[in-house]
Amino acid sequence: MVHPKEPNANDKQLVALGRVLQILREEENPDVLIDTALSYLEAEFDYSLIWIGLYDRLEHRLHGKGGATPSGKIPLLKQRFLLNPGDLLEQVVIQQRPLAVPDLRQELRAGEWRKAAQTHDVQGTVIFPIRYKDRCFGVTLLGSTLWGASPRSDEKARLSMILGGLATALYQIEAEWLRQQTKHPDQPLLTLLTKLRSLSGLGARLEAVVEETHKFVQPTRTSVYWFERERRYFWRRISNRQKAAGFSEANQPASGITAQEVSSFYQALLSDQLVAIGEAHSSLKADTTSRLMQQMRARSLLAAPILFQNELLGFLAVEGNDPRIWEDEEKRYIRGAAQIIALIAPLDAMENTIEQIQRDRVLTAEIAHSIYSESDWKATLTMSAEQVCKRLRADRFLVLLHNSEQGTFDISYQSQPANRRPLTAPLSNLGDADWKFLEKSRDTIGIENLDGDLRLLAWRDRLLELGVRSLLLCNVSLGHPLEGLVVICHESPRTWSRTEADLVRVVSQQLGLILHQWQLQKQNEQQQKVNQTIQRGLTMIQQMHELEPLERSALQHIAQVLQVPLATLVTWSPGENSGHVSSPIWSSERFSINVDAQIAVQTDTLIQRVLASDEVLSLTIADLTVETRQWLTGSGIGQLLAIALRTAPDHEPSGIVLVADVADRQWSERHLNALGTLVSQLAWSRRYLTLTHKLSAQREALEQLNWYKHRSLEELYRSLLPNLKRLQDLGNPKDPLFGTRHQQIVRQLNDAVAPLSLLVQAEQWQLRTHPRTLSLVTLLKRSLGRVDGLIKQRQLWSQVHDETNLTISGDITKIELVLHELLLTACQRSDIGGRIDLWCRQIDSHWLELSITDSGEMEPRLLSELETGRAADLLAPSTLDQPPGQHLQICRSLMKHIGGELNLYKLEDNRILSRLVLPLAANDRASTIPKKNEKPGA
Repeated sequence: MVHPKEPNANDKQLVALGRVLQILREEENPDVLIDTALSYLEAEFDYSLIWIGLYDRLEHRLHGKGGATPSGKIPLLKQRFLLNPGDLLEQVVIQQRPLAVPDLRQELRAGEWRKAAQTHDVQGTVIFPIRYKDRCFGVTLLGSTLWGASPRSDEKARLSMILGGLATALYQIEAEWLRQQTKHPDQPLLTLLTKLRSLSGLGARLEAVVEETHKFVQPTRTSVYWFERERRYFWRRISNRQKAAGFSEANQPASGITAQEVSSFYQALLSDQLVAIGEAHSSLKADTTSRLMQQMRARSLLAAPILFQNELLGFLAVEGNDPRIWEDEEKRYIRGAAQIIALIAPLDAMENTIEQIQRDRVLTAEIAHSIYSESDWKATLTMSAEQVCKRLRADRFLVLLHNSEQGTFDISYQSQPANRRPLTAPLSNLGDADWKFLEKSRDTIGIENLDGDLRLLAWRDRLLELGVRSLLLCNVSLGHPLEGLVVICHESPRTWSRTEADLVRVVSQQLGLILHQWQLQKQNEQQQKVNQTIQRGLTMIQQMHELEPLERSALQHIAQVLQVPLATLVTWSPGENSGHVSSPIWSSERFSINVDAQIAVQTDTLIQRVLASDEVLSLTIADLTVETRQWLTGSGIGQLLAIALRTAPDHEPSGIVLVADVADRQWSERHLNALGTLVSQLAWSRRYLTLTHKLSAQREALEQLNWYKHRSLEELYRSLLPNLKRLQDLGNPKDPLFGTRHQQIVRQLNDAVAPLSLLVQAEQWQLRTHPRTLSLVTLLKRSLGRVDGLIKQRQLWSQVHDETNLTISGDITKIELVLHELLLTACQRSDIGGRIDLWCRQIDSHWLELSITDSGEMEPRLLSELETGRAADLLAPSTLDQPPGQHLQICRSLMKHIGGELNLYKLEDNRILSRLVLPLAANDRASTIPKKNEKPGA
């Protein structure tokens, strides 16, 4: 047989705890419950001082229910303790948390218990709340003779279970008693409604509501506070404190509570929330609660909003001078009574409201009539602004239109007092939240205090600078994308009524009609302006004949049409891997670009993306790589448009056009189309000019080559004829002089043919320079010898002046041909028997001037075109298209090519001067050609 084990201490504790918890669950007498708890505490815990006090919420005090002290039962255990602010016991009751005191004898906030502790030598003390959920039913005080003594973990657990079970039992007893004693607000409310039917006037009805409410709730005082919308404060309209003086409204003090000082209280009422402030509880923030209770001179408050059609009229308040826990039935009654006031309050102002509505209808009818009959829309806006501001007692009337291209709200119309500053610049774009809020709203939006409102943050600073504190604003096209806004402003915080909001909504929708029409007209004018600018740009581009002016003009028109601060070209030659910035147009350093950068076309991401797209490419600054930002350096660049210079699918693009603006810039369809049109014309004109310049250069080179070869062949022919004739005249080969003459003729023939070897081998398709030296005398002798026959034929007199023995350096063959051409032309245009002079003058140690003067006639147009060059229109007739102008132009360009200079003038005595500047043979040769000096023969 197994003997039962002797129970240990823990088992005994559990058994005792279970027995006590069972009693707490089953017992319904509060005194038995408290005695059971005290007996358990005395038996199971080693404390010299044990005391339990129950909390009286109405009187805000503790009622001692007994306990134990070292001296036995003393009167203090059954005493009642009034709770004062700052007491230890009140702190535990209010905060509902345990509190440990190291030495109760030294604690000044312990009151009577400090004296008891000094008498019974009680030091370490713990005060536990007896609580269930958020209700405190009392406290338990446990004191020890040891300093700083506190319960162990197992003791805390048992205390928590015992005191929690006691609080649960007390709660159930109280709940049962409350069920029997509960106030039922329905019957008093029905009685109040019956009483109100027989009363007339809002004052008498409010008096009845206050009287019945005070009876039901029984607070210290009951009041009705009314809300003044314009100045945004609550004033006490009626209260039961002045029964002796009656409920006359005229006798009530205007106690004011501004909405700004208690903003969270005001917002709670506006949101139809019941505000309850009582014992250890408040539905408001601590700072607002303190400020509100200080102004109302109360320690507990129950306030229900008086709302009619979402418009706050005031609130019904029951106030207590002591902390109080408000019951649900009291809250329901207060809310019901406030709703009854909300229903009866409009009756007092019904006639005024009807009259005001009629005036508003007349106003809106006048605006509508003006819209359909007045041709000047500004006059309509002026009339509307005057009427609406007068009706709402507002200070400013604004009409804002959204500019989608610039991302701003333009000020289409504004009205303000003469001593107030107007808005001088467009308002910035709204944030995403504000934009969606305005676009989705189907009604007028009221802001009572702009300074403390989180809406319209992008405009707040600008409006506050102008003194605006409250406003009404409405979309001019409710239910449609946001096009514009009508804004009514006031210089002090105020509340806007439902009637005022409806008036602004109707007016804004009516004005939306003319604003939409004006917007369409403005867009049409802008499109016409763009079209005209495009047409001017196309005409200007087509008239340009030089590449750089063409690019600059095109970019200027693109920047003007798109209204952008940066427009530029990145160009390269087909087949090249490196591009450069061409003709950039920028308005500020924030949109600058590195003009000296060498851009890798094949690896630059931006260029490759543009080349891969057949349309205008829209990019943001975030899309650019670090490499691109090395040359696109402007800090203000946020948005870009880019398009390739493409003429045909089978043509290689030769560049891209870039335009840039700020980050919030929006591009309209007409701007994209304009950019495409101008860039297309620029691409074709640029290709045309490039091809034209290339072909012109090729033509000029080929003309030079053809002339040079032709003249060389002529010289060969001239040299060969005498030698061939001499070969025919050699006579008998047996003649002793035959061999000598034959060798001489062959040598002369070889000398004549020798220059052709270089011409054939090295100058097949382009001219080359073959520097040699030749004396000036020899050059003149040869040149005059070539035209000797023509001089004799035309009986001309020729003479060389100031001949010096100098040596010419350069491509002698070409210099001789040019000099021959000049002499030949001078002889041909001179009259028979005329005179030709050759003037030689050394300019300095590096240059020689060789001039030819003749008395012939030369067409003035030919002289002009030789000086200025061919006309821009290559198809126009020119004196340079055929000899002698063609040959002279070739000689002029040829001399420039080989390092000399050729100019033709008409002297004052009508002689023609052909001036050559030739390089002299010297070691140090000047790098530049000297300016034209005094003309020979002058």
